[in-house]
Amino acid sequence: MAQESRQLLEKSAAIDQASIFGLKPVTVVQEQITTADLPALVSTWTQKDDVFQEAFLETVFISGAESNQSTSPEGTTFTTLGLDSETVPSGPYFLETSSGSLYSVYRLYDDFAGSFTESLLQTPEGTFQPLSAQILTTATLTIAVPSRLYFTPTEDKPLSGVRIAVKDIFDLAGVKTSNGNRAWYNLYPPANETGTAMQRLIDAGAIIIGHQKPSQFANGEQATADWVDYHSPFNPRGDGYQDPSSSSSGAGASVASYPWLDIAVGSDTGGSIRGPSGVQGLFGLRPSHGLVSLDHAMPLSTVLDTVGFLIRDPELMDTAHSVIYGDNYTSLASATPKYPQNILTYGFPTNASANPASAILTNFASSLAAFVGGNVSAINLTTLWSSNPPPAASNTSLSNLLNLTYATIITKEQTALVRDPFYEDYAAVHDGRTPFVDPAPLVRWAYGDSLPASALDEAITNKTVFMDCVFAEVPDMVYPLGQAASFSNITQHEEYFPVAVDVIAAKGCDGLLVKLAQDLVAAGIIPQPVTGRTIYGGDVLMRREAEERGLAGLRYVQ
Repeated sequence: MAQESRQLLEKSAAIDQASIFGLKPVTVVQEQITTADLPALVSTWTQKDDVFQEAFLETVFISGAESNQSTSPEGTTFTTLGLDSETVPSGPYFLETSSGSLYSVYRLYDDFAGSFTESLLQTPEGTFQPLSAQILTTATLTIAVPSRLYFTPTEDKPLSGVRIAVKDIFDLAGVKTSNGNRAWYNLYPPANETGTAMQRLIDAGAIIIGHQKPSQFANGEQATADWVDYHSPFNPRGDGYQDPSSSSSGAGASVASYPWLDIAVGSDTGGSIRGPSGVQGLFGLRPSHGLVSLDHAMPLSTVLDTVGFLIRDPELMDTAHSVIYGDNYTSLASATPKYPQNILTYGFPTNASANPASAILTNFASSLAAFVGGNVSAINLTTLWSSNPPPAASNTSLSNLLNLTYATIITKEQTALVRDPFYEDYAAVHDGRTPFVDPAPLVRWAYGDSLPASALDEAITNKTVFMDCVFAEVPDMVYPLGQAASFSNITQHEEYFPVAVDVIAAKGCDGLLVKLAQDLVAAGIIPQPVTGRTIYGGDVLMRREAEERGLAGLRYVQ
């Protein structure tokens, strides 16, 4: 990404450090500082940004400063040159002295969790192109991130510089979409348009750095038996080999693994955000149905699909929701809401001493009740339904009403909306052949084929009956609560795995759930997770290096 800067070109003769292919590392400082202030500013930058490093300090362009040579308290000698331009953001650059062009700096990371399908560069026009650079990795992609110093959030661009990865079922202009299927990726051309929800993130200043692995066609898949076209991502928690859940598998694995990634966009039809969030100890919200646009996204079910975030920071989640929902979201960040006091639990443990996870869950319920000044009571949906069945249910039990409803809706809708046109298009260019599809979608689609055409309407009617009688189409948010120790058959060692809970509220109260998460973190009732082996940090086990611990390692056996 080049920026022309004539006054930098004119002063390039003063730069005497070695160049690499005609490019010289330099630093631009727009802050009004003196040379003596530079070390303090650099210290702040290195804490904020993972791209900037001291190698860029040999030549520093400072706004309004005089040209001279200085030595930092650490003994580093650097040349300072005056900067007249106010349009070049502060940060590290490569200067091409032959043309005066400045090139933005990106840092390359290894996707060691195997969570991405494609690494992308976002152009200034908002389109995308695949990353061509590569660092030493094994069977994983290289992901590039720009310096955070280039970006300053504003009212119009509240997500400026926020790094986001997108589930590979959402179209991004200029690149191909795979839906987790290699035949699909190779059959269709790059998207010529970015969907509304993703475009809102871009317009708000977010930097989308790549597409991420979904389970195929967003159908639930288990690692690794069901994953064929693409390998399942690795859940970094605990022993590093726990199922990452699906279908937003890459989203959960990446946010739990990489501090350089801020947000992952997922979708949720029957648990595709909530499952990965829970097993990886993250915040994840399935929005109220219909509040976030789903155009240019592969459907699983039009009456159930939603799009949302997996994230570590509930404060950032609130800002991002305000963007992606448009006018359908009310932020309560600066409010003091009166929370509901009637806390209903479903499927909660009754014996806190049964295991460590039970203790965490029961303690959370009591802490939440104390926080809102309310009380906790358990409910049994089957009993409640039986005691007061709605007339529209015709005395049908809840299990009979809903037993096959979800399976019917997703299979009948996806076969018509996705599979059938895909098969037709593939056959047209492959002499009537059928593409390869993973086992899980095939089994589900076959089930849909076994049902009569009327089954879809009946299933939607059943869903509507349930929806009209109880909370439904509601926001459902996962909160990480802590972690519990369990023996791993892989490491033969006790490891720690996340414990999480789902909290729901009335439809449209999405902002309330996010605010509650913020307040509970601030009160110390729930943690704000970080990346690593546990939700409190630590090296991902398979990332530990022998040589860093003074071990030569076994290279080969003679």
